[in-house]
Amino acid sequence: MSEENYVKRMVSFLELKFPPLAVGFACFFGMWLCPAVLVLSISGVARWTGFGVLFVLGFALLATGARLFIKARTSLSPTMPSAASSLVVTGIYRYTRNPMYLGGFVMLSAWAFFLSKLSACFFLPFFVAYLTRFQIIPEERILRAHFGVEYDDYVKRVRRWL
Repeated sequence: MSEENYVKRMVSFLELKFPPLAVGFACFFGMWLCPAVLVLSISGVARWTGFGVLFVLGFALLATGARLFIKARTSLSPTMPSAASSLVVTGIYRYTRNPMYLGGFVMLSAWAFFLSKLSACFFLPFFVAYLTRFQIIPEERILRAHFGVEYDDYVKRVRRWL
C-alpha cells in the first residue's frame, strides 16, 4: 500500500469516530496536565469571574443548539449524522452551523483562562482543527447528500464556526 493510500485510510478511519465530548475531555485533561511554561498572573476574583462568564456562555451555546435539535426531533448523535431527520436552521443556527462545538470551544477557553497557563491554550486550536477535519467536514458531506440544495443554501448563508 502506498503512503498516500495509508494516510487517506487513517484520515478516513478517524472521521466521526470520537465524539466531540470525548475530544473536549481529552483537551480538558491535556490542558490540566500540560506544564506551566508561562503562567499568567490573574487574581482570584478575576480568575473565577472570567472562568464563570466564559463557561456559562459556552454552556448556553451548547445547550441552545441541543435544545433546538430536541425541539426539531432530530438526532443529537455526532457519530451518526445520517440519522438527522431535519435540518435545523433557526435560532442560534442562523449565526453558526455548529453552536454545540462552538460552546465546547468557549468552555475549554474558560478552562484555559482558569488554569492561567499559556501552554494550555495550545489545545484550543487543536480542538478546532480536530473537530473541523474529523467531525464537521464528514458531517457536512453526509448532510449535503441527505438534504441536498436545502443544505447548500444554508451553508452559503451561515459560517461553520462564527
